[in-house]
Amino acid sequence: MTAELPEPSPMRAAESNTLPRFQVPPDSCDTHFHVFEPGYAHVRDRLYSFPDGTLQQYLRLTERLGIERMVLVQPTYYGTDNSLLVDVLKKVGSRCRGVVRIEEDTPDTELDFYHQLGVRAIRLDLFARADWPIADLIAYVRRMADRARPRGWHLQFYTPGTVVRDLLPFLGDLEDTFVIDHMGYMKESDGLTEEDFNRLVRVLDGGSCYIKLSGPYRIAKDKPLSSVEPLGRALVAARPDRLVWGSDWPHLIDGQRDTGELLNLLADWAPDEADRHRILVDSPARLFYTD
Repeated sequence: MTAELPEPSPMRAAESNTLPRFQVPPDSCDTHFHVFEPGYAHVRDRLYSFPDGTLQQYLRLTERLGIERMVLVQPTYYGTDNSLLVDVLKKVGSRCRGVVRIEEDTPDTELDFYHQLGVRAIRLDLFARADWPIADLIAYVRRMADRARPRGWHLQFYTPGTVVRDLLPFLGDLEDTFVIDHMGYMKESDGLTEEDFNRLVRVLDGGSCYIKLSGPYRIAKDKPLSSVEPLGRALVAARPDRLVWGSDWPHLIDGQRDTGELLNLLADWAPDEADRHRILVDSPARLFYTD
């Protein structure tokens, strides 16, 4: 008998999101959002039912928050079928960039097509490979880096914190640019420790690493979002020039979450205006808008 899939809650109205309590600079970028539209095929082993989160809903949210640039990240729901991502990039134009999921044997011609549309990174789903031996994961990352490098793309890691921890020795020496999603997914409930997080900060400080300030509720779980503030502040203190912010909209599976509240966390984590500019404008421009 098939288990019943979680049902995402309806999306909150854009105008109900809290307004920013700091001046959002021009060209600010949300580096992590998803959209879901009817008529596109999902994977067979999806983890949730069809969410409420269309492109038009998202664009209304960006107007509310003053976000001018955005990066669409391919969700697990659609697997490596990037058809919706392609259509969104065509509709939104040059202020939107994309992060695709691909098969290892995806033809170069397809990658070139994605590049012309604005794709600038490959998303590596290591949740789906979490039971692989570390040596196999490293070999997989190296193969995908070979696909990304000729186009000046980077890698994005969607990865359990335990796998991040185990990969840190390798990632500290990786010369290819990469981004770790959701603050490294360093959850206490998974057994991650303060020292594990400190090792992540050292990799951020010394290597080719960027970290995405996204999904703090994934780390906080049942605790208040303020419980994640020490992690956010530590990352900003280490390398504000190697951080980007992402809304993780539509906050699967909680469509009622206040995206404005998430953006306002930056007021506490990065109280200096220059650091917020690095996070919202400079680093996203470097990763996604250099050509």
